Formats: sequence, structure tokens, C-alpha cells
Amino acid sequence: MKNFQGEKNREKGNITMSEVEKAVYLYKKGFRPAQAIVSVYGVRYGMDRDAVLKLAAPFGDGVRSTGNVCGAVIGAIMVLGLKYGNSKPSEYSKKENIDEIVNDFIEKFESMNESIKCDELIGCNLSTEEGKNKATQENLLMNKCPKFVNDAAKILEEMLND
Repeated sequence: MKNFQGEKNREKGNITMSEVEKAVYLYKKGFRPAQAIVSVYGVRYGMDRDAVLKLAAPFGDGVRSTGNVCGAVIGAIMVLGLKYGNSKPSEYSKKENIDEIVNDFIEKFESMNESIKCDELIGCNLSTEEGKNKATQENLLMNKCPKFVNDAAKILEEMLND
């Protein structure tokens, strides 16, 4: 990965940013939550950064402003698939295993945030004008979403290191 996502290496004092911090940083720089998570963690599994950024691009605002599953959750689940998923239809045990792993991730995220749905997490429906206005006026995506990216990345980090 070229100088941390193509940018100068950011440091806090003499300590290089953790992958969790990188994901939050990328979100704050303008990437969607799924992109921030997948671009940081996908490279562990040989994924091309530009390809995963494009792959994860549609998963913003609860899958293109529908308020459905949070992009940070989707990105983390995609990375769990890279580590634990099956690549052949005959790998039945991997199919069952990934289902359990994803359920575990969702339970952990929900225990921290009470939901995995974007509209419930941020408190408005981005598919409506009223919801968009509220999100803009209250800067909800910048005020709330970094926490969800952080939480998803922390849970993911723990699960990848098991």
C-alpha cells in the first residue's frame, strides 16, 4: 500500500496510526464507511486498494441513502468474507462458519450501537428530503458516523486476530 492510502504517512507524535484510526481518518477525508473499512483491511488479503474502493462505493448512507445496513457494517462483513469465506461451492463448512462469524459481528456492533441500520443509527431517513435536511443541518454524518466506523473497525480487528 503506497504511503498509507496514497497520502503522506500521518503520525501522532512518533506513533503511526492504527488500522482503526486509518479507517476513521479515511472516512473523515470523504470516503464512505464501507470504503474506509475495506480499503484499510482488504489489503491484508491481497486486494487491490482501488478495486475495493470501487467495489464498496455503492454502500453509503445505508446502501445509497435507503437507510438500510450501515456501510461500516457492510465493509467489515466484506473483510470477514475475505478471511473466512468460501471460494468454492463445495466448501460447506466455510459457508456455515462465515454465517456464525457475521452473526457474531452483528451482535457485537448492535450491543455497542443498538442497531446496524443507518437510519436508526443517525436518527433520520436519508431517502427523504426531511431526513436529508436534518442530516445536513445537524452534520449527522460527520458527528455520528466516525463512531460507527471506529466501532466496526475495532470489532473487525478483534475478530481478524482471533
